[in-house]
Amino acid sequence: MSTAVAIANPDGLYEPPQGAETTVGAARAETIADLMTPPVGVFGPQATVRETTEALREQVKTAFITYLYVVDPANRLLGLVVMREMLLAQPDATLESVMLRDPFALKADLPLGEALKQALHKHFPVYPIVDAQDRLVGLVRGSDLFANRAIEISGQSGSMVGVDKEERLGTSLTRSLKLRHPWLQVNLLTAFVAAAVVGVFEDTLSRLVILAVFLPVMAGQTGNTGCQALAVTLRGMTLGDVKPGAEPGMVRKEGMLGFLNGGLVGVTAGAGMFIYARMQGEASPLTMAGVVFLAMLIACTVSGIAGAMIPMILKRLGADPATASSIFLTTASDVASMGIFLTLATLML
Repeated sequence: MSTAVAIANPDGLYEPPQGAETTVGAARAETIADLMTPPVGVFGPQATVRETTEALREQVKTAFITYLYVVDPANRLLGLVVMREMLLAQPDATLESVMLRDPFALKADLPLGEALKQALHKHFPVYPIVDAQDRLVGLVRGSDLFANRAIEISGQSGSMVGVDKEERLGTSLTRSLKLRHPWLQVNLLTAFVAAAVVGVFEDTLSRLVILAVFLPVMAGQTGNTGCQALAVTLRGMTLGDVKPGAEPGMVRKEGMLGFLNGGLVGVTAGAGMFIYARMQGEASPLTMAGVVFLAMLIACTVSGIAGAMIPMILKRLGADPATASSIFLTTASDVASMGIFLTLATLML
């Protein structure tokens, strides 16, 4: 749908553009142009406050105007006028004398994610949109920009487990199956890896059946630790907080958090193992408690590091950082928790 954008001549009077049109709502997926609407409140730099006020009396009947935009005869954005300045200015003052020069603007071909990063700390109600020649081609409200990005971010929780962000409640059964099933096959293959680790320690489990009771505890705690690190990392990558060179620091932080959380949780889990082992009449309840504590400490550290590294690795490989991250994280957490737990039990018991 092509919408002609009214521009202003140097006298501040509206006139149709000379053969210039801007495409509003065109099918350029995931760019700021998808959200923009035709510009309103556009005037020339020599328009006076009195003339502008008279023109606005008609404009506000059909449009919601937050700022005024000052453009030159070629429709290049020169400045922005806040309504407060209009109220305080003398009637004969020109817009050029009260405008804010070089206002913040977004490029029309900017991806939504990059637009959000640029606008994140601005908090403006409306953002002007310009083309490559800095000509004003549209406006986008801040609420629309952040609402659409919120939809994008909300899709990550699904894509982490293989649910495509394009899938909705109304998606057909066959398409939903096509989008989801391949990742379930990948999940099954990774589950075989975790099962193989348990199989290696079959003799230990048959000799110390009590250990099987704590395998879900180990897997659950390490998995939650990894998911926390994964969620924070994905959020940081989405919002642009993960700057080049900051990756090692983030991995170290998540590893340290995993170590501290693992130690605190390990004390509680170790106490639970000690009590349960005493109730079952085991010969070495204190050693079993120590195995649980050490395993929880090490496994949570590994899981925290994995939660931070997996999305970064996927991004470096050219894949969507959110796609199936939790599937690979679950495998890493299960292998770490069960492998470390059963290895320590084999060596210490």
